[in-house]
Amino acid sequence: MRKKTAPTIPAGTRVLLWVLVLLFAALMSLPFLVPHCGFTALFGFIPLLCMERIASMLKIRRVWIYHYSAFVLWNVCTTFWVSNATIGGGIFAVLANALQMSLIFGVFRFSRKYFKGALPYIFLAVMWIAWERVYFDVDISWPWLVLGNAFARSLQSIQWYEFTGTLGGSLWVWASNLLLFALMVSLSDGSWAFKYNAKAKTALVSSCVIVIAAPFILSKIMFDRYQEKENPVEVLVVQPNFDPYQKFKALPQSKQTAILLDQVRNSISDRKVEHVEDSDSTAADASGISPLLVLAPETFTSDIITNDYLLSPTYRRFTGFLKDYPGVDILFGASSYTYYNQPEAPSYTARRVRDGRWVESHNSALVVDGSGRAEIFHKSKLVVGVEMMPYPSVFAPLDEKLGGVFGRCVGQDEISLLHCGDIPFGCAVCYESVYGEYFTGYARKGARFMTVITNDAWWGNTPGYRQHLSYSSLRAIETRRSIARCANTGISAIIDQRGVIHEQTPWWEQAVIRSSVNMNDKITLFVKYGDITGRACTFIFALLALSLLVKMVLWRKSR
Repeated sequence: MRKKTAPTIPAGTRVLLWVLVLLFAALMSLPFLVPHCGFTALFGFIPLLCMERIASMLKIRRVWIYHYSAFVLWNVCTTFWVSNATIGGGIFAVLANALQMSLIFGVFRFSRKYFKGALPYIFLAVMWIAWERVYFDVDISWPWLVLGNAFARSLQSIQWYEFTGTLGGSLWVWASNLLLFALMVSLSDGSWAFKYNAKAKTALVSSCVIVIAAPFILSKIMFDRYQEKENPVEVLVVQPNFDPYQKFKALPQSKQTAILLDQVRNSISDRKVEHVEDSDSTAADASGISPLLVLAPETFTSDIITNDYLLSPTYRRFTGFLKDYPGVDILFGASSYTYYNQPEAPSYTARRVRDGRWVESHNSALVVDGSGRAEIFHKSKLVVGVEMMPYPSVFAPLDEKLGGVFGRCVGQDEISLLHCGDIPFGCAVCYESVYGEYFTGYARKGARFMTVITNDAWWGNTPGYRQHLSYSSLRAIETRRSIARCANTGISAIIDQRGVIHEQTPWWEQAVIRSSVNMNDKITLFVKYGDITGRACTFIFALLALSLLVKMVLWRKSR
């Protein structure tokens, strides 16, 4: 037999394929880089689908080079800033995330051998969304480019996220792209003119119009009609503006604490009262005084010992300061530590201090007042490598041999609330604000408003911190909870229940916001039932994957 040779591909065709790759990367990057460009995601996948169709029709080999390159470019354009904090981590995030996207696309291309018509495209959509859902739950997780996030700065388009969450946006992206692509294919291959009757044409065009336009119309109506109930709690958001690469070395913690307390003192001077000699604590007279919550950023201090807060100079400074300010609480981030005196390690993540003494680290949020009351919450959604060692039973022995290169923070098993006076609220620490279904846990627990504390300056003046801010808007819509957001170097802001950002601070400037957020007890459909879209798509994907497997087996038997 003569050996088959690959068909010769004209240079013009190769150029066209690469142009389509570049067009895909540009269209899908715009929503994450430019405000109000979320709509481009509704047709952003069409160039990639066109590239795949042309390659299949011409029987081009090694098509994976094109679609993997497309996903690498998309990841680079939108998340290149990760390399500012860690070059190796940034490169790994881009290549690994693009590889997973490319594998999904590769499975879709493989399924076209067995599925006909629209079925492989439906398989692609539900497989992608099922992957996004899984990505929210596994240890090694980077859901930054979930398709529904593309509308984070197009808030008037996605008020219905309170029903579906972010993956509802992912489904909208796929439905729109696939319907528009189907319309294009029918026009290009002659189906529109020679195969489709009037009813088929009407159905296809109507479907495109409804799927694209209806969410915009519904959302605009919801946006205009939504009214927050006047139920305010006062907040003071303090942005101290410390260089994260210097704060742990160049500036002593005592100096940082003094700078922050000066900002607070100058902003709440009207709250100060004089001590009463025969009173144990002025804070004890706080009944009847409206509460005020002061927010300081993530990892503000690193001297918190959870076994005994009094060992912390920062804790003592804060509680001492607040004795003059009844009704005022301070929420602040801390690298905290729990010590154990026992022969064996309490967990895989514990580090040995000396024989019989171990320590576990946490990225925590604490609330304190002038009476010495303290509540603590440990961040659970941790950044892989920097904060968390994935699958510790597997990687702990390797990490010990390497001298401890992984972060070993320990999070909470479940969400808990903090309190400003007697008002329950939630605190998402940095990366946790990216996880929609996780975030709903605060509202289910009874949080009446939300806070986010973060330190985004590791990334420099790049799109990273702006993207991170915009994801808090998604969480506000999904839960209908107002958010007070405090960032070390910006952007700090107040976010209302429609996700609209107010009073945002400048980047890399010391700043203070004194404002209020409205509390809310409403439970949205997304809070109550969780990610219905993701679960449904995962179920459909499982059925189609099983069908594909059966078809493969039957095809092999028939040969």
